[in-house]
Amino acid sequence: CDDRRDPNGGRDCCAAEPMTDLPPLREVIAAHGLSASKSLGQNFLFDEQLLARIAAVPGDLSGRNVLEVGPGPGGLTRALLRAGAKVTAIEMDRRCLPALAELGDAFPGQLTVIEGDALKIDHDALFEGEPYAILSNLPYNVGTALFTRWMGGEAWPPNWTSLTLMFQQEVAQRIVAQPGGSAYGRLAVLAQWRGTAKLAMKVHRSAFTPPPKVMSAIVHVTPAAMPDGVSASKLEQVTAAAFGQRRKMLRQSLKGVPGALDALETLGIDPQRRAETLDVGEFVVLARALST
Repeated sequence: CDDRRDPNGGRDCCAAEPMTDLPPLREVIAAHGLSASKSLGQNFLFDEQLLARIAAVPGDLSGRNVLEVGPGPGGLTRALLRAGAKVTAIEMDRRCLPALAELGDAFPGQLTVIEGDALKIDHDALFEGEPYAILSNLPYNVGTALFTRWMGGEAWPPNWTSLTLMFQQEVAQRIVAQPGGSAYGRLAVLAQWRGTAKLAMKVHRSAFTPPPKVMSAIVHVTPAAMPDGVSASKLEQVTAAAFGQRRKMLRQSLKGVPGALDALETLGIDPQRRAETLDVGEFVVLARALST
């Protein structure tokens, strides 16, 4: 059988490489008595073809370091391992650790599991300065916080080479939104000012167990060069103020940011405009003016 790829980047059902013989995910979950925890924002994916498509989004993972947050029973993890990745997975639900240990045994030397809270762990330190990709079906309750952490900070470019992340579709649309719409806001500016963000695929709620109340989507972000002379904290301050009162004109929403109104005048940005009408470049030049 030939080795074809579907238009979305995943291998079809007759891929050339043999699949490692593993029990179906439903059997793994049943064997370990697992159920999705609402408090941890868990929703399990069982469709292995879908999981393989997600793992294929960033390209060839053979021999590459990958960070996965919230692997749960290891659905996406096994897709990453089958793609040849060296996976470091952070899981705070100890109920899932035995299932992940079995997965590690099936792929010797490819999987490292760390029990803990991903928000409290230095991700770069896990890879000792080596580059790594991030792929995760993020728990809904920490997804935005982790994303802003990965895209924020003064140091740039980052050690991660790409982000391939599952979000609620509404959040995903906010990340890739363009100026002028209601979805455009802080997340869009954060994602796009020093990166390229795209919606890689949508995932129907019925693909999950239990089905969430909302649709999901995969966002793929690759880092770009950071514009010179711009403070990340200043950009975050400006966007927080501007979009915190998005229905108000900039002259009102930014009056609490020292120097912002004078900078608007100097830059020729009409203070009667609203935040959602400014493109990412205008926010960057405003933040640069306030960073000097």
